[in-house]
Amino acid sequence: MPSADIDGITTHYEVTGSGPPLLMFSPGGFDSSLESWRTVGVYRRLDLLERLGREYTCVAFDRRESGRSGGRLERISWGDYVRQAVGLLDHLGIERAHLMGGCVGCSAVAALAVERPERVLSMVLYSPAGGVKYRMKQEDRFRRHVAYAEEHGLERVVSLARGTEAGFTQDARVGPWARVIRGDAAFADAYARTDPGRYRVTVTGMARLLFDRDTVPGPEPEDLLRLDVPALIVPGQDTSHAPSAARYLQECLPDTEYWDVPVAGQTEETAPARILEFLAGTAKRRRK
Repeated sequence: MPSADIDGITTHYEVTGSGPPLLMFSPGGFDSSLESWRTVGVYRRLDLLERLGREYTCVAFDRRESGRSGGRLERISWGDYVRQAVGLLDHLGIERAHLMGGCVGCSAVAALAVERPERVLSMVLYSPAGGVKYRMKQEDRFRRHVAYAEEHGLERVVSLARGTEAGFTQDARVGPWARVIRGDAAFADAYARTDPGRYRVTVTGMARLLFDRDTVPGPEPEDLLRLDVPALIVPGQDTSHAPSAARYLQECLPDTEYWDVPVAGQTEETAPARILEFLAGTAKRRRK
C-alpha cells in the first residue's frame, strides 16, 4: 500500500478505479481506516470502492492515528484532519476532487469544504455521525480513558494497547493513539514518558474541540450556510448516526439533495446508483 509523508505524519492510502477523483473519508470513528469501507456497518454490504471505482478514481486513506497511518501526540482538531486530506490531494497532484464521507468522515468532509472550497467539486455525506447520544458517548469515552490513564499511568496504557487489537472506539482505555503505539516503538516510548498533567490537558482539550455540540461536529453552522458546494445527504438510523444529524446538514447547506431512504433500503444496488447519479448531475451543472 502506498504512503505519503504529510506534515511529518505517514498517511497510508489506496487508489482504485479511474475517472474523476473522489476522495473518500473513512467511517469507523477513531478507527477510521480505509478498510472500514469494506468492513464497518452499512458499508460492509455496499461495496462502494468497487462500484464507484467503475466511473471514478477513488482515493481512500487511513485517517491519522488510524489503520497504518502515523500520528502525533497533540490536541487534534478538525483542522488537523483537513490538513491531512489536503496534503494527500497535493501529493497526488489533484487540484479539485469530489469528497465522500462515511460516519464521522462527514465532519471532516464538511470541514474541508468550508476551509478550502476551491479544492472541492461536491460532497457525499453518508450516514453522518451526530446527535445528542453520539456526543454523550464520545465524552464518556474520553472520560473513561483519562480516568484509566490517571489511575494506572501511561506505561500501562502502552502495555494495554500492545496487548489487544482493539482501538479507541472498541476500548476506551487504550486511548486515541493506540494504533500508533502499536506501530511505532519510538512514539510509544515518548508517549509513556509524557507528563501526566500535560497529557490530561491534551486529551480533555481534544474532546472539547471535536465534540462540542449535540448535532454534527465540525464546522460552524454559519459557515455551512455560506457554502457553495453541492451535497448529497444520506441519513443514518441509530444513536451514533441520528436522523437529526442528517437533517441538520440539510438545513445548513444551501445546495443539497436528500436521499430519504431507510438504511435497510440502502442496498449494494441502490446506494452506489444514487451516489453516481448525484455526481453525474454535478458534472452536468458545471458544463452549463
